[in-house]
Amino acid sequence: MNDTVEDSFSITYHFKFNDKEIRQYNILLDKKTLCLNSDIRSAPPSWIKLNYHQCPICPLDEGLHKYCPVALNLSDIAEEFKEFHAYEKVNVTVVTKERAYSKDTTIQEGLGSLIGIIMASSGCPVMDYLRPMVRFHLPFASLEETVYRTVSMYVMAQYILELNGRYSDKKLGGLEEIYFNVGQVNKHIAKRLAGVSGKDANINALSNLDCFASLVPLEVGDMVKSIESYLYAYLK
Repeated sequence: MNDTVEDSFSITYHFKFNDKEIRQYNILLDKKTLCLNSDIRSAPPSWIKLNYHQCPICPLDEGLHKYCPVALNLSDIAEEFKEFHAYEKVNVTVVTKERAYSKDTTIQEGLGSLIGIIMASSGCPVMDYLRPMVRFHLPFASLEETVYRTVSMYVMAQYILELNGRYSDKKLGGLEEIYFNVGQVNKHIAKRLAGVSGKDANINALSNLDCFASLVPLEVGDMVKSIESYLYAYLK
């Protein structure tokens, strides 16, 4: 990575296993674009090529993009965790500039949180819609927290569109399409990972993310109703 400290911010994941081994993963992101820049290995695996289980909705041209950006950025992590079982116990500590989060959990939950950041910041045009959430990353978020953050992000984008005199989607109709497409990416990345993983940690971590992605648009209506009373001061 060529980013300087001044131009970047980092999110660091520490995985501490029962045998006391600690593995650290530092995600360095461009402050302005929130994009993760990765170096290409001298001999990258064949499963990261763009045309290998390429998503049917992928807008990238193979002539311009040799590798799937998500697969490229996940390749090292996938190799690291391919011999782990999903339900193995681990302590995960996530460190940002502002604070640290820690949880005794399963590998699939900790890994899923890490994979989510990488996918959203990799430069995939489909996943780009989730990239703003990387800056305000909340590890181990519940479905309720995820829906709230997602809707807040979407509404903020619509507000900015309106400020700039452009059409804005006040009824949140676009969220369903965004998450349908995200689900397509999840499914095809899972097909890529199936050829890499000896055990199930990678696949289960991604499956958990996909479950969240499928539930988010379904929960928006109920979420709006459930938090209406919280917004009393605005609505009175």
